[in-house]
Amino acid sequence: MRLPILAAAAAAVLIAGCGGGSHNSSSSTSAKSPSGTALVNSAGSGLGDIVVGPSGRTLYLFKNDTGPTSTCSGACAAQWPPLTTSGAVTSSGNVAMSALKTTRRSDGKLQVTLDGHPLYYYSGDTAPGMTNGQGLNTYGATWWALSPSGKEITVGGSGSQAGY
Repeated sequence: MRLPILAAAAAAVLIAGCGGGSHNSSSSTSAKSPSGTALVNSAGSGLGDIVVGPSGRTLYLFKNDTGPTSTCSGACAAQWPPLTTSGAVTSSGNVAMSALKTTRRSDGKLQVTLDGHPLYYYSGDTAPGMTNGQGLNTYGATWWALSPSGKEITVGGSGSQAGY
């Protein structure tokens, strides 16, 4: 059952958020955990075992990104908020810590990468377990959920979304 994994991830984020130090809470389209530490986890879904962020929401890769540098900013980043961190990156579940890195975005923030892929949320996924961004073709390329090994999952999906 995957519920204990999500509960453990949520508890870890809450515990990390209780530590000392200050956090600059500026408004931004990027998503990060309260302590500034990004927890990348794995969870079961209709797509199989997928990568999720600190909130338990699905993380995606953007096929337009050909390396660790993000090509999603402005309106793109508003719809596909990057997972950013101002602290450490940690993993749990089946996500290998050695595969997690960060890359500097054009706005100066550090975005979390998995196996060289910048990670993003989809604004249409409002709760853990949702995969509404799977297979969408917006902003010039397709968005895919990732397996804990960092490989794109290309099954399922919504297809293209008009107007983008």
